[in-house]
Amino acid sequence: MLRFILHRLLVMIPTLIVVSIVIFIVINLPPGDYLSNQIAELRATGQEAGLAKAEFLRREYALDRPLPEQYLVWIGVWPGPNGFNGLLQGDLGWSFEFNKPVAEVVGETLWFTVILNVAAVLFVYLVSFPLGALAAIRANSWVDYLAATIGYIGLATPNFLLALILLYYGQKWLGLPIGGLVDAQYENQPMSWAKAGSVLQHLIVPTVVIGLSGTAAMVRRLRANLLDELGKPYVVTAKAKGVPPLRRLTRYPLRMALNPFVSDIGSLLPSLVSGSVLISVVLSLPTIGPALLEALRAQDIFLSGFILMFISLLVLVGMLISDIALALLDPRIRLGKARKAQS
Repeated sequence: MLRFILHRLLVMIPTLIVVSIVIFIVINLPPGDYLSNQIAELRATGQEAGLAKAEFLRREYALDRPLPEQYLVWIGVWPGPNGFNGLLQGDLGWSFEFNKPVAEVVGETLWFTVILNVAAVLFVYLVSFPLGALAAIRANSWVDYLAATIGYIGLATPNFLLALILLYYGQKWLGLPIGGLVDAQYENQPMSWAKAGSVLQHLIVPTVVIGLSGTAAMVRRLRANLLDELGKPYVVTAKAKGVPPLRRLTRYPLRMALNPFVSDIGSLLPSLVSGSVLISVVLSLPTIGPALLEALRAQDIFLSGFILMFISLLVLVGMLISDIALALLDPRIRLGKARKAQS
């Protein structure tokens, strides 16, 4: 198992390298960048002092060099004006739009982003697992119809509309807070039990909004997989031999049906992360979503590049967790990997 985990960790390294190259190319596809656009504007208005500062920043952050060299300097494997000083050395770069280091711009929002997406994943699996299993066991019953109704609502309702509805009725009926991920009195304060409770309370609406569409899809997936397993001959044989219903369900059918269910963690995270960007804007959440939209709009390459790399890392970590969970659930997976490595 340790060899399997190490293998998956090593695979993440070249994947991140390829992802970083693609991200850097994509954010540089539009003509110009923040500083070149600012320089053009300053030249048009004749502001020489501002023009000198913009030219200095352009040289300071190696934006006057060819794109391949800019990428290597950004990563930290090529010396820039200040030596080796890139992502690998912990320097996230400078945000020209916010006029401060990227690390200060993202700050606490990184942790809020991780907390929100982890909460959404937990919500998806904690709700979809019992609903999907019950829908398969009680097929064509009221439980199955209830699960189908939740699925149709989750898939058909736009996230931003659902967010507005839950904000209104959550505040009206349950007194849930509106907007943000923490009460104003706890902002810029160190973490405490009171602040943690405030964060959990604020997480209810965005977690449900972000996770509902994923929950709907996972319920239908588990129901279909489990129904297929329950109809196979080995289950009929176990029933004929008098195996108790719970043991007959959990011994093999449920475990076999869980394989694709668990593997979907890797494909679920990208949709949750991308969905959380729009929801963060609608609900005024202090995540990296609004900062990413502003950075892309302003062509703030260092800020947008780091945020996209962070989101990619989240996705890769989710896929790693999915692979480990699958290996624990089905030993054939890790044994197959080990035999392949030996051969």
